Amino acid sequence: MSSSETRMATSDGPRIQRFVEDIFRSLHRVEQHRWARAYLRALLQGSGKKTPRRMAQEDFLPAAALRGLHQFINASSWDWRPVRRGLARRVAATASPYAWTVAELVIPKNGEHSVGVHRRVDPATRRTVNCQRALGLFLAGAQGAFPVDWSLVLSGPWDGDPERRRRARIPEGEKERPVGAYVLDYAADAVTLPHVAGLPWVLDLTRCDDAAGVLVGLARERLDVLAEVDPGQVVLVGQHTPTVRTVGGLMGVRHARQPHVMMRQAPDGRTKAVTIHTYTGTVRLPQLAGADGGSRAYRILERPALDGRLPARYWLTSLTDRPVDEVLSLVRGRTAALSAVSVLQNRLGVLDFEGRSFPGWHHHMTMASAAYAYQYLDDDPEHPVDPPPAARAAEPSGAGASRRA
Repeated sequence: MSSSETRMATSDGPRIQRFVEDIFRSLHRVEQHRWARAYLRALLQGSGKKTPRRMAQEDFLPAAALRGLHQFINASSWDWRPVRRGLARRVAATASPYAWTVAELVIPKNGEHSVGVHRRVDPATRRTVNCQRALGLFLAGAQGAFPVDWSLVLSGPWDGDPERRRRARIPEGEKERPVGAYVLDYAADAVTLPHVAGLPWVLDLTRCDDAAGVLVGLARERLDVLAEVDPGQVVLVGQHTPTVRTVGGLMGVRHARQPHVMMRQAPDGRTKAVTIHTYTGTVRLPQLAGADGGSRAYRILERPALDGRLPARYWLTSLTDRPVDEVLSLVRGRTAALSAVSVLQNRLGVLDFEGRSFPGWHHHMTMASAAYAYQYLDDDPEHPVDPPPAARAAEPSGAGASRRA
Protein backbone atom coordinates (compact mmCIF):
# COMPACT_ATOMS: atom_id res chain seq x y z
CA MET A 1 0.00 0.00 0.00
CA SER A 2 1.40 3.41 -0.96
CA SER A 3 1.91 6.06 1.70
CA SER A 4 -0.98 8.08 0.24
CA GLU A 5 -3.27 5.06 0.48
CA THR A 6 -2.08 4.46 4.03
CA ARG A 7 -2.97 8.05 4.87
CA MET A 8 -6.42 7.63 3.39
CA ALA A 9 -6.96 4.38 5.27
CA THR A 10 -6.22 6.16 8.56
CA SER A 11 -7.73 9.51 7.64
CA ASP A 12 -10.07 9.57 10.65
CA GLY A 13 -7.06 9.91 12.95
CA PRO A 14 -5.43 12.87 14.64
CA ARG A 15 -3.81 14.20 11.48
CA ILE A 16 -7.02 14.89 9.58
CA GLN A 17 -8.41 16.42 12.76
CA ARG A 18 -5.46 18.84 12.92
CA PHE A 19 -5.73 19.53 9.19
CA VAL A 20 -9.41 20.47 9.41
CA GLU A 21 -8.86 22.60 12.52
CA ASP A 22 -6.14 24.52 10.69
CA ILE A 23 -7.64 24.96 7.20
CA PHE A 24 -11.22 25.44 8.39
CA ARG A 25 -10.46 27.59 11.42
CA SER A 26 -12.77 30.31 10.05
CA LEU A 27 -15.71 27.92 10.56
CA HIS A 28 -16.73 28.51 14.16
CA ARG A 29 -19.39 25.83 14.67
CA VAL A 30 -18.36 22.38 15.86
CA GLU A 31 -20.98 20.86 13.56
CA GLN A 32 -19.37 22.48 10.52
CA HIS A 33 -15.97 21.07 11.47
CA ARG A 34 -17.49 17.62 11.86
CA TRP A 35 -19.06 17.67 8.41
CA ALA A 36 -15.96 19.20 6.83
CA ARG A 37 -14.00 16.27 8.18
CA ALA A 38 -16.62 13.78 6.95
CA TYR A 39 -16.80 15.33 3.47
CA LEU A 40 -13.01 15.40 3.20
CA ARG A 41 -12.77 11.77 4.25
CA ALA A 42 -15.47 10.77 1.75
CA LEU A 43 -13.66 12.53 -1.09
CA LEU A 44 -10.44 10.73 -0.24
CA GLN A 45 -11.77 7.26 0.52
CA GLY A 46 -15.11 7.06 -1.26
CA SER A 47 -15.69 5.23 -4.53
CA GLY A 48 -17.83 6.26 -7.47
CA LYS A 49 -19.23 9.76 -8.00
CA LYS A 50 -18.43 12.25 -5.27
CA THR A 51 -21.95 13.56 -4.58
CA PRO A 52 -23.52 13.77 -1.12
CA ARG A 53 -26.00 11.01 -2.00
CA ARG A 54 -23.29 8.62 -3.18
CA MET A 55 -20.77 9.49 -0.48
CA ALA A 56 -23.37 9.06 2.28
CA GLN A 57 -23.54 5.36 1.37
CA GLU A 58 -19.95 4.74 2.48
CA ASP A 59 -19.73 2.46 5.51
CA PHE A 60 -17.37 4.78 7.39
CA LEU A 61 -19.95 7.61 7.52
CA PRO A 62 -22.89 7.73 9.95
CA ALA A 63 -26.40 6.74 8.89
CA ALA A 64 -27.60 10.37 8.80
CA ALA A 65 -24.72 11.47 6.59
CA LEU A 66 -26.79 12.45 3.54
CA ARG A 67 -28.60 15.27 5.29
CA GLY A 68 -25.40 16.50 6.96
CA LEU A 69 -23.28 16.45 3.82
CA HIS A 70 -25.99 18.12 1.76
CA GLN A 71 -26.51 20.81 4.39
CA PHE A 72 -22.78 21.49 4.69
CA ILE A 73 -22.25 21.88 0.93
CA ASN A 74 -25.51 23.21 -0.49
CA ALA A 75 -27.37 24.98 2.29
CA SER A 76 -24.78 26.23 4.77
CA SER A 77 -23.59 29.83 4.46
CA TRP A 78 -19.91 29.36 5.40
CA ASP A 79 -17.49 31.59 3.55
CA TRP A 80 -15.09 29.63 1.35
CA ARG A 81 -12.66 32.53 0.84
CA PRO A 82 -10.85 32.44 4.21
CA VAL A 83 -10.67 28.64 3.93
CA ARG A 84 -8.89 28.93 0.59
CA ARG A 85 -6.61 31.62 1.95
CA GLY A 86 -5.69 29.31 4.80
CA LEU A 87 -5.01 26.56 2.29
CA ALA A 88 -2.75 28.89 0.30
CA ARG A 89 -0.83 29.84 3.45
CA ARG A 90 -0.28 26.19 4.31
CA VAL A 91 0.95 25.36 0.80
CA ALA A 92 3.19 28.44 0.80
CA ALA A 93 4.76 27.39 4.10
CA THR A 94 5.35 23.79 3.08
CA ALA A 95 5.67 23.16 -0.65
CA SER A 96 8.66 25.43 -1.47
CA PRO A 97 6.60 27.32 -4.09
CA TYR A 98 8.36 28.94 -7.04
CA ALA A 99 5.47 30.18 -9.25
CA TRP A 100 1.78 30.94 -9.59
CA THR A 101 -0.15 29.47 -12.48
CA VAL A 102 -3.73 29.18 -13.71
CA ALA A 103 -5.47 26.21 -15.35
CA GLU A 104 -8.88 25.87 -16.95
CA LEU A 105 -11.42 23.24 -15.96
CA VAL A 106 -14.32 22.43 -18.31
CA ILE A 107 -17.14 20.47 -16.63
CA PRO A 108 -19.56 18.80 -19.10
CA LYS A 109 -23.19 19.03 -18.05
CA ASN A 110 -26.59 17.82 -19.18
CA GLY A 111 -29.44 20.31 -19.07
CA GLU A 112 -29.36 24.00 -18.29
CA HIS A 113 -29.97 24.31 -14.55
CA SER A 114 -26.51 23.77 -13.03
CA VAL A 115 -25.11 27.14 -12.00
CA GLY A 116 -23.02 28.71 -14.75
CA VAL A 117 -23.79 26.05 -17.38
CA HIS A 118 -23.73 27.35 -20.94
CA ARG A 119 -22.96 26.27 -24.48
CA ARG A 120 -19.59 27.19 -25.92
CA VAL A 121 -17.28 26.11 -28.70
CA ASP A 122 -14.37 24.03 -27.47
CA PRO A 123 -11.31 25.73 -29.04
CA ALA A 124 -9.45 22.42 -29.24
CA THR A 125 -12.11 20.32 -30.98
CA ARG A 126 -14.25 23.14 -32.49
CA ARG A 127 -17.31 21.34 -31.15
CA THR A 128 -20.11 22.99 -29.19
CA VAL A 129 -20.31 21.66 -25.64
CA ASN A 130 -22.73 22.19 -22.76
CA CYS A 131 -20.60 22.86 -19.73
CA GLN A 132 -19.49 24.86 -16.76
CA ARG A 133 -16.19 26.65 -17.18
CA ALA A 134 -13.88 27.27 -14.25
CA LEU A 135 -10.43 28.73 -13.68
CA GLY A 136 -8.20 27.41 -10.92
CA LEU A 137 -5.32 29.23 -9.24
CA PHE A 138 -2.36 26.99 -8.37
CA LEU A 139 0.79 27.40 -6.32
CA ALA A 140 3.54 25.38 -7.97
CA GLY A 141 6.35 24.07 -5.81
CA ALA A 142 8.79 21.24 -5.30
CA GLN A 143 5.95 18.90 -4.31
CA GLY A 144 3.75 19.69 -7.34
CA ALA A 145 1.05 22.29 -7.97
CA PHE A 146 -1.76 22.84 -5.47
CA PRO A 147 -5.16 24.45 -6.17
CA VAL A 148 -5.79 27.34 -3.80
CA ASP A 149 -8.65 29.25 -5.46
CA TRP A 150 -11.38 28.83 -8.09
CA SER A 151 -13.60 31.05 -10.21
CA LEU A 152 -16.75 30.03 -12.07
CA VAL A 153 -16.89 31.84 -15.42
CA LEU A 154 -20.42 33.15 -15.89
CA SER A 155 -21.80 33.68 -19.37
CA GLY A 156 -25.02 34.44 -21.23
CA PRO A 157 -28.23 34.25 -19.15
CA TRP A 158 -26.27 33.84 -15.91
CA ASP A 159 -25.18 37.43 -16.30
CA GLY A 160 -28.47 39.05 -17.29
CA ASP A 161 -31.35 36.93 -15.94
CA PRO A 162 -32.22 38.23 -12.43
CA GLU A 163 -34.50 35.31 -11.56
CA ARG A 164 -31.96 32.68 -12.58
CA ARG A 165 -29.27 34.48 -10.59
CA ARG A 166 -31.55 34.69 -7.55
CA ARG A 167 -32.31 30.96 -7.63
CA ALA A 168 -28.62 30.14 -7.91
CA ARG A 169 -27.69 32.61 -5.14
CA ILE A 170 -25.14 34.38 -7.32
CA PRO A 171 -23.71 37.46 -5.56
CA GLU A 172 -24.44 40.82 -7.13
CA GLY A 173 -20.78 41.48 -7.91
CA GLU A 174 -20.35 38.27 -9.94
CA LYS A 175 -20.75 39.30 -13.58
CA GLU A 176 -19.62 38.07 -16.99
CA ARG A 177 -16.00 39.10 -17.53
CA PRO A 178 -13.13 38.18 -19.85
CA VAL A 179 -10.97 35.34 -18.58
CA GLY A 180 -8.02 37.68 -18.16
CA ALA A 181 -9.93 39.65 -15.53
CA TYR A 182 -10.06 36.58 -13.29
CA VAL A 183 -6.29 36.13 -13.61
CA LEU A 184 -5.69 39.73 -12.60
CA ASP A 185 -8.06 39.36 -9.64
CA TYR A 186 -6.01 36.37 -8.53
CA ALA A 187 -2.82 38.41 -8.87
CA ALA A 188 -4.27 41.30 -6.83
CA ASP A 189 -5.11 38.86 -4.01
CA ALA A 190 -1.83 36.98 -4.24
CA VAL A 191 0.29 40.05 -3.60
CA THR A 192 -1.20 40.23 -0.10
CA LEU A 193 0.07 36.76 0.86
CA PRO A 194 3.41 36.76 2.70
CA HIS A 195 6.33 34.78 1.25
CA VAL A 196 4.66 34.15 -2.13
CA ALA A 197 3.53 37.66 -3.11
CA GLY A 198 6.39 38.22 -5.56
CA LEU A 199 6.52 34.82 -7.24
CA PRO A 200 6.46 34.88 -11.07
CA TRP A 201 3.31 33.97 -12.99
CA VAL A 202 3.53 31.11 -15.49
CA LEU A 203 0.66 31.33 -17.95
CA ASP A 204 -0.57 29.99 -21.27
CA LEU A 205 -2.17 32.98 -23.00
CA THR A 206 -2.33 31.45 -26.47
CA ARG A 207 -6.12 31.15 -26.27
CA CYS A 208 -6.76 34.22 -24.15
CA ASP A 209 -8.67 36.95 -25.99
CA ASP A 210 -7.10 39.58 -23.74
CA ALA A 211 -3.51 38.32 -23.49
CA ALA A 212 -2.11 41.85 -23.75
CA GLY A 213 -4.43 43.02 -20.96
CA VAL A 214 -3.18 40.25 -18.65
CA LEU A 215 0.46 41.12 -19.35
CA VAL A 216 -0.23 44.82 -18.78
CA GLY A 217 -2.08 44.12 -15.53
CA LEU A 218 0.74 41.99 -14.16
CA ALA A 219 3.26 44.67 -15.16
CA ARG A 220 1.31 47.31 -13.26
CA GLU A 221 1.37 45.06 -10.21
CA ARG A 222 5.16 44.75 -10.82
CA LEU A 223 4.87 40.98 -11.07
CA ASP A 224 7.17 38.91 -13.23
CA VAL A 225 5.73 36.62 -15.87
CA LEU A 226 6.58 33.78 -18.22
CA ALA A 227 3.69 33.64 -20.68
CA GLU A 228 3.26 31.43 -23.71
CA VAL A 229 1.76 33.65 -26.39
CA ASP A 230 0.35 33.42 -29.88
CA PRO A 231 2.82 34.26 -32.68
CA GLY A 232 0.59 37.23 -33.51
CA GLN A 233 1.23 38.87 -30.12
CA VAL A 234 2.19 42.50 -30.80
CA VAL A 235 5.34 44.03 -29.27
CA LEU A 236 7.39 47.22 -29.63
CA VAL A 237 10.97 46.98 -30.92
CA GLY A 238 13.54 49.76 -30.52
CA GLN A 239 13.95 52.57 -28.04
CA HIS A 240 13.89 55.95 -29.77
CA THR A 241 11.61 55.26 -32.74
CA PRO A 242 10.00 51.94 -31.80
CA THR A 243 8.24 49.87 -34.42
CA VAL A 244 5.33 47.49 -33.95
CA ARG A 245 6.06 43.86 -34.76
CA THR A 246 4.55 40.48 -34.00
CA VAL A 247 6.45 37.95 -31.93
CA GLY A 248 6.36 35.38 -34.73
CA GLY A 249 7.43 37.88 -37.39
CA LEU A 250 10.28 39.17 -35.28
CA MET A 251 11.65 35.71 -34.54
CA GLY A 252 11.40 34.88 -38.24
CA VAL A 253 14.29 37.26 -38.91
CA ARG A 254 17.40 35.10 -38.74
CA HIS A 255 19.86 37.74 -37.53
CA ALA A 256 17.45 38.83 -34.76
CA ARG A 257 17.72 35.58 -32.85
CA GLN A 258 20.39 33.39 -31.38
CA PRO A 259 20.30 29.69 -30.51
CA HIS A 260 20.55 28.28 -27.04
CA VAL A 261 20.92 24.53 -26.49
CA MET A 262 19.19 22.98 -23.50
CA MET A 263 19.46 19.39 -22.31
CA ARG A 264 16.10 17.73 -21.76
CA GLN A 265 15.25 14.34 -20.28
CA ALA A 266 12.86 12.39 -22.49
CA PRO A 267 10.11 10.15 -21.06
CA ASP A 268 12.28 7.07 -21.73
CA GLY A 269 15.00 8.49 -19.50
CA ARG A 270 17.42 9.45 -22.24
CA THR A 271 18.82 12.96 -22.50
CA LYS A 272 18.58 14.93 -25.71
CA ALA A 273 19.47 18.42 -26.85
CA VAL A 274 16.69 20.96 -27.44
CA THR A 275 17.34 24.19 -29.30
CA ILE A 276 15.70 27.36 -28.03
CA HIS A 277 15.93 30.65 -29.93
CA THR A 278 16.16 33.89 -27.97
CA TYR A 279 15.64 37.38 -29.34
CA THR A 280 18.93 39.26 -29.29
CA GLY A 281 17.42 42.31 -27.63
CA THR A 282 14.37 43.07 -25.55
CA VAL A 283 10.88 44.29 -26.46
CA ARG A 284 8.10 46.24 -24.77
CA LEU A 285 4.32 46.18 -24.84
CA PRO A 286 2.53 48.91 -26.85
CA GLN A 287 -0.22 49.10 -24.23
CA LEU A 288 2.31 50.23 -21.62
CA ALA A 289 3.93 52.97 -23.70
CA GLY A 290 3.87 56.19 -21.71
CA ALA A 291 2.17 54.48 -18.75
CA ASP A 292 3.27 53.13 -15.42
CA GLY A 293 5.44 50.13 -16.24
CA GLY A 294 6.12 51.39 -19.78
CA SER A 295 9.84 50.80 -19.39
CA ARG A 296 9.39 47.12 -18.60
CA ALA A 297 11.44 44.97 -20.96
CA TYR A 298 10.58 41.46 -22.11
CA ARG A 299 12.63 38.71 -23.65
CA ILE A 300 11.21 36.52 -26.42
CA LEU A 301 11.89 32.78 -26.35
CA GLU A 302 11.03 30.45 -29.21
CA ARG A 303 10.99 26.70 -29.47
CA PRO A 304 11.18 26.08 -33.24
CA ALA A 305 8.76 23.81 -35.04
CA LEU A 306 9.69 20.16 -34.66
CA ASP A 307 9.86 18.05 -37.85
CA GLY A 308 6.98 20.01 -39.34
CA ARG A 309 4.55 18.23 -36.99
CA LEU A 310 4.32 20.65 -34.09
CA PRO A 311 4.21 24.42 -34.60
CA ALA A 312 6.76 26.76 -33.11
CA ARG A 313 5.99 27.99 -29.62
CA TYR A 314 6.70 31.43 -28.18
CA TRP A 315 7.08 32.88 -24.70
CA LEU A 316 7.34 36.43 -23.41
CA THR A 317 9.10 36.85 -20.09
CA SER A 318 10.03 39.77 -17.89
CA LEU A 319 12.76 37.64 -16.31
CA THR A 320 15.37 39.11 -18.64
CA ASP A 321 18.31 38.73 -16.25
CA ARG A 322 17.96 34.98 -15.64
CA PRO A 323 19.49 32.15 -17.69
CA VAL A 324 17.23 30.65 -20.35
CA ASP A 325 17.33 27.22 -18.71
CA GLU A 326 16.21 28.66 -15.40
CA VAL A 327 13.37 30.64 -16.95
CA LEU A 328 11.97 27.78 -19.01
CA SER A 329 12.24 25.41 -16.06
CA LEU A 330 9.29 27.35 -14.63
CA VAL A 331 7.05 25.80 -17.31
CA ARG A 332 7.00 22.63 -15.24
CA GLY A 333 4.71 24.47 -12.83
CA ARG A 334 1.98 24.63 -15.47
CA THR A 335 2.52 20.95 -16.28
CA ALA A 336 2.07 20.14 -12.60
CA ALA A 337 -1.14 22.19 -12.47
CA LEU A 338 -2.62 20.33 -15.44
CA SER A 339 -1.73 17.01 -13.83
CA ALA A 340 -3.38 18.18 -10.62
CA VAL A 341 -6.53 19.02 -12.59
CA SER A 342 -6.52 15.45 -13.91
CA VAL A 343 -6.31 14.04 -10.37
CA LEU A 344 -9.08 16.37 -9.20
CA GLN A 345 -11.27 15.17 -12.07
CA ASN A 346 -10.58 11.46 -11.82
CA ARG A 347 -10.24 10.95 -8.07
CA LEU A 348 -11.58 13.89 -6.11
CA GLY A 349 -14.91 14.66 -7.75
CA VAL A 350 -14.57 18.18 -9.19
CA LEU A 351 -16.79 17.08 -12.10
CA ASP A 352 -19.47 15.61 -9.85
CA PHE A 353 -21.18 18.56 -8.17
CA GLU A 354 -24.91 18.28 -8.93
CA GLY A 355 -26.26 21.22 -6.93
CA ARG A 356 -27.58 24.38 -8.54
CA SER A 357 -26.25 27.09 -6.25
CA PHE A 358 -23.19 29.28 -6.64
CA PRO A 359 -22.14 28.87 -2.97
CA GLY A 360 -22.62 25.10 -3.20
CA TRP A 361 -20.30 24.86 -6.20
CA HIS A 362 -17.63 26.89 -4.40
CA HIS A 363 -18.01 24.81 -1.23
CA HIS A 364 -17.51 21.59 -3.22
CA MET A 365 -14.46 22.95 -5.08
CA THR A 366 -12.96 24.14 -1.81
CA MET A 367 -13.35 20.69 -0.30
CA ALA A 368 -11.80 19.02 -3.36
CA SER A 369 -8.83 21.41 -3.15
CA ALA A 370 -8.41 20.65 0.54
CA ALA A 371 -8.54 16.92 -0.20
CA TYR A 372 -5.81 17.31 -2.82
CA ALA A 373 -3.60 19.19 -0.37
CA TYR A 374 -4.24 16.63 2.37
CA GLN A 375 -3.32 13.76 0.06
CA TYR A 376 -0.20 15.27 -1.54
CA LEU A 377 1.17 18.01 0.69
CA ASP A 378 4.06 16.49 2.59
CA ASP A 379 3.87 18.62 5.73
CA ASP A 380 3.93 15.88 8.36
CA PRO A 381 7.31 14.12 8.85
CA GLU A 382 5.57 11.23 10.61
CA HIS A 383 3.35 10.54 7.58
CA PRO A 384 5.38 11.03 4.36
CA VAL A 385 3.33 10.93 1.15
CA ASP A 386 3.77 9.89 -2.43
CA PRO A 387 4.28 12.94 -4.66
CA PRO A 388 1.54 13.80 -7.16
CA PRO A 389 2.04 12.41 -10.68
CA ALA A 390 3.49 15.62 -12.14
CA ALA A 391 6.13 15.86 -9.43
CA ARG A 392 7.35 12.38 -10.34
CA ALA A 393 7.35 12.97 -14.09
CA ALA A 394 8.32 16.65 -14.43
CA GLU A 395 11.01 17.40 -16.98
CA PRO A 396 13.99 19.16 -15.41
CA SER A 397 14.47 21.48 -18.36
CA GLY A 398 10.80 22.40 -18.70
CA ALA A 399 11.36 23.08 -22.38
CA GLY A 400 8.76 20.66 -23.62
CA ALA A 401 6.70 20.17 -20.51
CA SER A 402 3.80 22.50 -21.12
CA ARG A 403 0.51 21.06 -22.35
CA ARG A 404 -2.33 23.24 -23.50
CA ALA A 405 -5.47 23.33 -21.39
